[in-house]
Amino acid sequence: MKCMEFVGKTIDEAKKNALSELGVDENRVQIQVIDEGSKGILSFIRKRPAKISVTVSKDYCEEARAFLSSILENMKIEAEIDINENNNVLKIELKGSSMGILIGYRGETLDSIQYLVNLVVNKGQDGQYKRVVLDAENYRDKREETLKRLAVRMSHRVEKTGKLMRLEPMNPYERRIIHSALQSDKYVRTYSEGDEPRRYVVIDLKKA
Repeated sequence: MKCMEFVGKTIDEAKKNALSELGVDENRVQIQVIDEGSKGILSFIRKRPAKISVTVSKDYCEEARAFLSSILENMKIEAEIDINENNNVLKIELKGSSMGILIGYRGETLDSIQYLVNLVVNKGQDGQYKRVVLDAENYRDKREETLKRLAVRMSHRVEKTGKLMRLEPMNPYERRIIHSALQSDKYVRTYSEGDEPRRYVVIDLKKA
């Protein structure tokens, strides 16, 4: 956040000068009065202007939008960027005709871009951490449903055969979906093995 000082004949005028010069709305600034100024009642006492200190908060949504726009431009991809902020989470949805390229194999490209946006948004900030969730054409919800179905199908196979199943390597987010889907299962348990980025979920029978 940057802090600047502004003056005016009155506090209100100083505020107007600040908002005009900074080009921001009042809800994006914190204002501290340094000097309320004086009217200069006597002719030999000069008027003293009002002075305020203005701190401008980061616009996380606009920073994310600008960075994503530059990435999309470099990739020659046209997409609509929709950003919503709620409880320190920036949910970003991309819509367009070339989302397959942006998503990549099992979301790897999308995850990489999400990581970069997260770095940019939180760089140099001294406030609360903002978590970035980047999605394209509802890919993450679709992938989550696919993984939940996979978890149930593999758990039934383990229960039937009595043999543990090792799933393919997944990122931490996808592994959590598998663990969560089977955490209440009466017959199987899950745990992770291996090292990143080849870490995977194991589904095994619960011990009697």
